[in-house]
Amino acid sequence: MLTAYHARGCYTDCFTTVLDAEVSAEDYILAFYTTFIFKIERAILKLFLAKPSSDKQAKLLAKKEIDQFAAWHVEGRTTDQILLCDFQQKTRSWLKVEGIEYDGKRSTRLYFGSAVVPDRKLANGEYTLSLGVKFLLGFHKWYSRILLASAKRRLQKVSVDSSI
Repeated sequence: MLTAYHARGCYTDCFTTVLDAEVSAEDYILAFYTTFIFKIERAILKLFLAKPSSDKQAKLLAKKEIDQFAAWHVEGRTTDQILLCDFQQKTRSWLKVEGIEYDGKRSTRLYFGSAVVPDRKLANGEYTLSLGVKFLLGFHKWYSRILLASAKRRLQKVSVDSSI
C-alpha cells in the first residue's frame, strides 16, 4: 500500500520481524496500538493535539468497526493490511501480516512502514522534505523499530498465554 507513495517520491520505509505464531491483521493492529510505548504516543496526541484514543477504540479499529483512531483515519484496508493517514495528510502508517513457514513452523511476518509526503517546494517546482523532517528521520527509524518490537513482544505474550 506504500508503493504509490514511493513512486511519487515520498519518503517510505518498511521494517519487518517474524513472529513464531500465526496472527491475523486484527491481532497485530490491536497489539500495535495498545503497547505501552504507543500508549505514551497516544497520551501525547491527547495532551498536545486534542486527539484522544482508547484501547477500546484500538480494538474497534482492528475489527474494522471504525475508520478514525486518534490522529489517523483509514486510507486503505484489506484482510492482511491497513494504511492510516494522519489528520494533516502528511504521513502514512502501514501495518501488514503475512503468513509464512519459518524454521519448519507456521509463523507470521509483521510489517510496519511509513510514508512522509514532501512538504517543501523547490525553485524548480519539485517537492522535497523540509530540513526539520529530514532531521527527525533518524529518530523516526529508531522509534519505528521500537514500536514493531513492542508489538511483537505483546503478540508473543498473548500467544504464550493462550497456549497455557
